[in-house]
Amino acid sequence: MNIINIEHISKVYGEKVIFDDASYGIQEGDKIGIIGINGTGKTTLLNMIAGREETDSGSIIRQNGLHMAYLSQNPAYEKEDTVLSFVTRGIDPSDWTAISEAKSNLMTLGLTNYEEKLEHLSGGQRKKAALAKVLLGSFDVLILDEPTNHLDGSMLEWLEDYLRRFRGTVIMVTHDRYFLDRTSNRILEISHGKIYGYEANYSQFLELKAQREEMELASERKRQSILRMELEWAKRGCRARTTKQRARLDRLEALKNGTAPVTDAVVEMDSVETRMGKKTVELHHVTKQYGERTLFADFNYIVLKNQRLGIIGENGCGKSTLLKMMAGKVQPDSGVVEVGETIRMGYFAQEVPDMDSDRRVIDYIRDIAEYVPTRDGKITASQMLERFLFTPDMQYAPVSRLSGGEKKRLYLLSILMQAPNFLALDEVTNDIDIPTMTILEDYLTSFSGIIVAVSHDRYFLDNIVDRIFAFEDGHLQQYEGGYTDYLEASKRRRAAEEGVQAVNVKAVSGSVDTGKADSTKTWKQNRQVKLKFTYKEQREFETIDDDIAALEEKVADLDAQILANATNAGRLNELTRQKEEAGAQLEEKLDRWVYLNDLAERIERGETVEQ
Repeated sequence: MNIINIEHISKVYGEKVIFDDASYGIQEGDKIGIIGINGTGKTTLLNMIAGREETDSGSIIRQNGLHMAYLSQNPAYEKEDTVLSFVTRGIDPSDWTAISEAKSNLMTLGLTNYEEKLEHLSGGQRKKAALAKVLLGSFDVLILDEPTNHLDGSMLEWLEDYLRRFRGTVIMVTHDRYFLDRTSNRILEISHGKIYGYEANYSQFLELKAQREEMELASERKRQSILRMELEWAKRGCRARTTKQRARLDRLEALKNGTAPVTDAVVEMDSVETRMGKKTVELHHVTKQYGERTLFADFNYIVLKNQRLGIIGENGCGKSTLLKMMAGKVQPDSGVVEVGETIRMGYFAQEVPDMDSDRRVIDYIRDIAEYVPTRDGKITASQMLERFLFTPDMQYAPVSRLSGGEKKRLYLLSILMQAPNFLALDEVTNDIDIPTMTILEDYLTSFSGIIVAVSHDRYFLDNIVDRIFAFEDGHLQQYEGGYTDYLEASKRRRAAEEGVQAVNVKAVSGSVDTGKADSTKTWKQNRQVKLKFTYKEQREFETIDDDIAALEEKVADLDAQILANATNAGRLNELTRQKEEAGAQLEEKLDRWVYLNDLAERIERGETVEQ
């Protein structure tokens, strides 16, 4: 049964058409995920469904007596708000049932200090408080705008389970692809003012969208083919006075006025990194505390060249603090952080910094750099903006006209324009649309430098990182591979620890022998597993000899060209620069070769590590 009908709606902001005669019917029990490129109107559609914003034309008809709960993308709170006062605002203080439910929601979401100021909480903890507020009372429709932003892994799993069990209708905007797969049964795609509905989760939607686009392209090919034949007929001449020929001419005009299917533009990214020396970022015995709480103590780590690190953990555990320490934004309470002279840091903050809303988009980028080096040579700030889907009209518009996602995309471009070789990314995927995230993942995969990312986006972590540091039980635990690898290894480790505890309990109760046999069993429960390559390391090990040989050949060839052009100063300078770049690449490959071959020898010897 339809409970909300969207009928022929249109919406325009300035000169930008958001919706153009769009329609859709929402049924009871639907779990709908809304996707589309930033700025296409996802949040606008949620606001119009919730009655917070009006359509320019058309209507949205809601079933009588429909109760809706709305979680906004950035919930507003007062500076004086405590956790409990924020959640219970608008509730009668004498309504003990509602207040008790509020406390129960907060407890479920892990917020036990009701009197803590909201401004002191992390982004994820504030999102939890907003969820606790939204989930109070009863409702038929739950509207969620970016509910997954900032939430840690355990809370994402809890929310997934809650939405699957919820009997009402869910309408949400999220860019978390695993989350969409596990919670949605319908996908609404907003594209060029239209709404396309798919009875599918995210994975199935990708297949159905590809089929739709192929059908549109096939129809266009057919139109073009018929148009060519009709034009040839018209050129040969015709007796336009007959009814039959007049109809054919009318058909020709209709074919000429037809439009080709419109495809979404995609962000184009290219590496703009800077060469890196041998020394990267080194953390020696670093400790950080907030009040009486120790986030991490006596932590040591040397970041390797071209490493991809992911940092995960519960909200408020210190992930962003550790990242800021690597980026030089926060100093440790004790210990030292050493940064190599050639490290050029690109720090992407969790919250987009304040932008001058009256400043033009292009001026915001030109303040950083007028030109930027890429593999294709130097390109202008305007060209880089176009690659990031900012049309010429948008470039000369004020920043205030951009949507939240477009501002995030502009901020990301401003970081990359600085040509970093060390990217410190704090929740980079929040508010960024799925097509842009896909391109960003491709870019980061080929990025020649170090990436350290704090993220709760499991799909992103699986695609990008090769090592994870997880905040567990008050300390940092290292895992090899992506997020899925971490989950499996973490389960094995916890199972082993629980097994050891069970053995120890039996020993204390006298039910097992506590001698040599017991110590052997305990040792087995620690799960010493054989050292092995990660998937990425294995692929790199198989090809690195060929890569080194190719670089050596390139250096030798450049040496020969330098000798042949000894009298040509301009050409000599260019060849010398190319040789320096090739030599630096060769040096990095050789360093990596040493590391991989050492690891291979340890694997061959059958060395083990504790899992």
